[in-house]
Amino acid sequence: MEILQGIVAGFEVALSPINLLYVTAGVLLGTVFGLLPGIGPTAAVALLLPLTFTLDPATAVIMLAGIYYGSMYGGRIPAILIRLPGDASSVITTLDGYPLTQQGRAGSALGITAIGSFLGGTVAIIGLTVLAPLLADGARMFAAPELFLLMLFGLMMIVLIGSGSMVKSLCMAAAGFLIAAIGMDPIGGTERLTFGSAELSAGVGIVPLAIGLFGIGEVLNNIAKGQAGNIAVTKVSNVMPSWADWLASRAAIARASVVGFVLGILPGGGGTVSSVLAYGMEKKFSKNPEKFGKGAIDGLAATETADNASSNSAFIPLLTLGVPPNPVLALIFGALLLQNITPGPQLVDDHPDVFFGVIASMYIGNIILLILNLPLIRVFVTILRIPLNLLGPVVVLIAICGVYSVSNSMFDVGLMLAFGVAGFFLRRFDFNLAPLILGFILGPLLEVQWRRTMIMSEGSFSIFVERGAALGILLALLATVAWIAVSAITKRRPSLQRIG
Repeated sequence: MEILQGIVAGFEVALSPINLLYVTAGVLLGTVFGLLPGIGPTAAVALLLPLTFTLDPATAVIMLAGIYYGSMYGGRIPAILIRLPGDASSVITTLDGYPLTQQGRAGSALGITAIGSFLGGTVAIIGLTVLAPLLADGARMFAAPELFLLMLFGLMMIVLIGSGSMVKSLCMAAAGFLIAAIGMDPIGGTERLTFGSAELSAGVGIVPLAIGLFGIGEVLNNIAKGQAGNIAVTKVSNVMPSWADWLASRAAIARASVVGFVLGILPGGGGTVSSVLAYGMEKKFSKNPEKFGKGAIDGLAATETADNASSNSAFIPLLTLGVPPNPVLALIFGALLLQNITPGPQLVDDHPDVFFGVIASMYIGNIILLILNLPLIRVFVTILRIPLNLLGPVVVLIAICGVYSVSNSMFDVGLMLAFGVAGFFLRRFDFNLAPLILGFILGPLLEVQWRRTMIMSEGSFSIFVERGAALGILLALLATVAWIAVSAITKRRPSLQRIG
C-alpha cells in the first residue's frame, strides 16, 4: 500500500503543468542532442546540466531523466541512417540498422526502435516502481561502513568491467579522486591542493568538469577525426513497422526487456553490455541467425529494447543506494548534490516528491518519447543534414554560456576549456572517461564515509567483518575482484603459450 500511495503522490508531482513542460522539453532536447553524431547521452546531459540549477529538485531530475532516455533514442538515428554511432552502445545498432537502411527499410528500422525502446523502458519502470522502495527500506540499516563498501563496490565494478584497459581505467578513477580532493577538507575544513588560488578553495565544480570532458572534448575529437562536413542522409518513409516486422520482433523485445532491466541495475552492466548480451542471446534464439548483421529486424529490436530498459533500471541503485552505475547517472547524482539532496536510502523519506515524482515522470516521459519520435522522425533526420562544422561552434558557445551562467565565473570557463583539451587528448590515447567522472562524484563521499567509519571503530578495520551487511558487501567485492583477476590471467595464458 505504501508503494501505491507513493506512486499516486508521484503522479501528482509529475502531472503538474511545470513538470509536464520540463519532461517534454527534456525528452525533445535529449533526442536532438543525442542524434548529433559524436555527442551521446553523457555529453548531452553534461551540456544541458546548467539549465536545471534554478529548478526545484524534482523538476530538475525529471528534466535530466528525460534528456537521458531521449538522447539514448536520438543516438540511434545516425547509427541506423548513416552508420555513425553516437556512443558505444549504439555501435551494436549499426550492425543491423544500417543494412536495413541500405535495403530501403530505414523507416521500419526507426519505427521498431521507437516501439522496442518504449516497451523495454516501460517494463524497466514497472520494475523500478516495485523494487526501488523495497531496496530503500532494506538499505536503511546501512551506516558508514556499509555505505563506504557499497560505493567502493560500484566504482570498482565500473573500473574493472568497463571498456578499455584496466590500468587506464584505474588511472582515470585516481585522477577523478585527485580532482575531487581540490578545495576544502570535508571533515577538517583545511585547504587542499589549491596552490594559493582563491577560486580553487571552493573546489572544482561538476559543471566545468563534465561539460569540458564530454562536451568540448567530443567536439574537438570529431573535428580531429574529420567529421565536419555535410552528411548524406537517406530519406525516410513508412515509419510504422509492418505487421510482419512486429511478429518477428515481439519475442526479442520481451526477452531483451528483462535482460536490459537486470543488467541496468548492476554497476558497469548497462548500455553496451546489455545491448551486446541481448543481441547475442537473440541470435541464438533466432531461426535465421545468418540474417544477423545483414538486416535482422529482431536483432535491432533486441539491442534497442535492452539499451533503453537498462537506462531506466539504472535509476534503482542511484535512488535507493546512492550509487550511480554509469557516468550519466553520476552527473544526475551531482545535480542532486548541488540541490543539497543526497541520493540513497533516506531519499524516499526525506524527499518523497523527488523519489516518486521521478519514477512517475518516467512513465509519462516514455509515452511522450514515443509520441514525439514517430511523427517527428523526418524533422530529426533534417537536423542531421546540418553540417557539423556549423554545429561544432554552436555546441562550444552553448557550453561557455552554460558554465558561465552557473556562477558568473570566467575562471570556471577557463577550467572547462582546459578539461576540454584534456578530454580530447585522453580520447586520442583511448582512455575511458567514465571512471574519472565517477571517481570525481564518489570520491568525496567515499572519503567522508571512510573517515566516519574509522571514527566509529576508533581506527580498527575489524568493523568491516563484525557487521553482517558490511561483511557481505566486502565478500562480494573480493569475490568480484578475484573473478576478474582469474579471467584476465586465463585470457593471457594462451597468448603467452603462443609466444613461447
